Amino acid sequence: MTQTQDVQTANAGSNPLLAPISDLIDYASIKPEHIAPAIEALLAQTRQGIEALISDNTQPDWDHFIEPMEALSSRLWRAWSVAGHLNAVINTTALREAYNGMLPVITEFSTWIGLNQDLFARYLAVSRSAEFASYTPTRKRIIELALRDFRLSGVELEGEQRQRYAQLNEEIALTSQKFSENALDAMDNWHYQVDDAAMLEGLPQDVIDAAAQAASEAAALADATDAADVATRADNADKPASAGWRFTLKMPSYLPVMQYAKNATLREALYRGYATLASELGDPQYDNSSVIEKLLDLRLEDAQLLGFSNFAQMRLQTRMAQSAEQVIDFLRDLAAKARPFAQRDVAALRDFAATELGMTTLEPWDYTYVSEQLRQARYAYSDEEVRQYLSEEKVMQGLFGVIKTLFSIDLVPFDAPVWHDDVRVFQVQEQGRAIGYLYTDLYARKGKQSGAWVDSERSRHVTGSLSIMPVVYLNCNFSRPQGSKPALLTHDDVITLFHESGHALHALLSKVDEPAASPFASVEWDAIELPSQFMENFVWEWPVVCSMAVHWESGRQMDRDLFDRLLSARNFQSGMQMVRQIEFSLFDMLIHTSAEPIKIDAVMQILNQVRQEVAVIMPPSWNRFAHNFSHLFAGGYGAGYYSYKWAEVLSADAYSLFEEHADSDHGTLNPKIGQLFKDQILAVGGSRPAAESFEAFRGRGPSPEALLRHSGLVAEAA
Repeated sequence: MTQTQDVQTANAGSNPLLAPISDLIDYASIKPEHIAPAIEALLAQTRQGIEALISDNTQPDWDHFIEPMEALSSRLWRAWSVAGHLNAVINTTALREAYNGMLPVITEFSTWIGLNQDLFARYLAVSRSAEFASYTPTRKRIIELALRDFRLSGVELEGEQRQRYAQLNEEIALTSQKFSENALDAMDNWHYQVDDAAMLEGLPQDVIDAAAQAASEAAALADATDAADVATRADNADKPASAGWRFTLKMPSYLPVMQYAKNATLREALYRGYATLASELGDPQYDNSSVIEKLLDLRLEDAQLLGFSNFAQMRLQTRMAQSAEQVIDFLRDLAAKARPFAQRDVAALRDFAATELGMTTLEPWDYTYVSEQLRQARYAYSDEEVRQYLSEEKVMQGLFGVIKTLFSIDLVPFDAPVWHDDVRVFQVQEQGRAIGYLYTDLYARKGKQSGAWVDSERSRHVTGSLSIMPVVYLNCNFSRPQGSKPALLTHDDVITLFHESGHALHALLSKVDEPAASPFASVEWDAIELPSQFMENFVWEWPVVCSMAVHWESGRQMDRDLFDRLLSARNFQSGMQMVRQIEFSLFDMLIHTSAEPIKIDAVMQILNQVRQEVAVIMPPSWNRFAHNFSHLFAGGYGAGYYSYKWAEVLSADAYSLFEEHADSDHGTLNPKIGQLFKDQILAVGGSRPAAESFEAFRGRGPSPEALLRHSGLVAEAA
């Protein structure tokens, strides 16, 4: 019996994380105490296997070196992906401790791989072998990217520099995790209690009901804790009136308050809470100020050890963009086109506030409220009105219908163990044959990180008798059902869902057999948003909306007139939205192009300078947006946030081909062009450069014209 078989058969029954790579994970059975034993066993097994490959004296080639390397580490990375996912969606003290306990060990192993000169030499030998010329383009690319990544991982460093680089990797991983924990804990431990019903004026009833339920549950929990009697919780579960209303900074609570609450005191309280989250102006135990400083210092030192002047220069080695200067020029060019429209947007907002609402001075917590009032006045609809037609079940059916029409793919409900009752599982089928699995976790809850994201549990891997299907997680933070009322989504929520589905499809529909060329492993970061942003466009097509917009109570389909009003507001304040995203992107690039360590005061100064250059609404001096900017400091987007706008150029231009082939009956839902997108973008994953994939689909390189047109910015851009 081999060691691999021994670990698998001896422990898989008692430890779900040690299940065979071809099996689905039993999420319902995973406990925090499973994490360390599983990771330690798989690490030992993987390291021993790699050392055996290194010591093999035969000439390395694909079948006897590259492919075994892929297979050796697959179970380890699957188990670690599961642990990381659970830490993000059902975070508890025990789970966090288990995950954090293994984080340095995993980081050390990754560093050992990256710095392993013997491994590097064997990859190099394969690339220089006579057989290399006969390899497929995908296999050649995998080897070339591996050599690049070895060099970017410090493999050519020696002596003290190697030791320091290894130490840096561990410190960066732990510091990023600390940023994420501070942001999550600061949000989970913040609430605002309302006891006066008059303060709730303007809020949708289901938001009020959710706040009452949250207050009741908090009061019952406090009573149960005080009395050490769990029964007390049940006794108090139906007493929302006496408990008041409890609001949080989770989006289903925060955003409706900012949009609809007439009471400025309530809006101000939540705005201040969110704007100072995880900063020195909030709860000091969750202050991310020193974490940001440390992370920027570590990233800079990491880059300079490898011979780069700054972190951005290092990061761009693996991107479509060639340099930080190119990115900054790209962003400033977009800003120049968008800013006149943004200035027009904010002028209209202030004029409406003064003339219609009697608000001659707008505070920071007023803008979202006034914006919603202006939209209702201008287009005669509200988000809340549209929301009544967008139940989660119908929206999911509509999304799956789009996927079926465009890509000939079915998503069929599937019974499998899950980590929370909110989760649903779907088997992904192509012509009746299973090709993958999708887990959806759509509702906000305590212990779940904010935002929306997709991650991969495992990638497609086909070789010989082995056939592993991809497994993907799709996570959102939507409002959950309230009593007999289903979960209702805003139109923005639907856009988010379609966006994340694009990421999921990228992984699920890949036809690349080698995991090292899977989309999430090797597609350039500034092209990874292409499928996701592409999918957003279909939410603005009447045939799509018509298929899913049914009033949850009456069963009546949304009127075309309401949709037309929604569509006419598509570019409402698009200039303001564009410059806001450019602000984030420029800030990110500028703090990461510094060749010297910078303190938090300098970070805030750079942010303010960017706002002076780009923004049309200046936040207050005490706004600490950066302290909760997890994309940059915990989500992999450091020196990469520009990717959203970069990929938006690609996605808008790609969608314009669907527009060119649209008809009056089906709009842009063209199966022929959908198949082309599937074949040339989704199926090829990272097996070739993203620029080549785009040109294969579009027949030319990308043009920004479609993005400007879709954003309503053509007139002044021309």
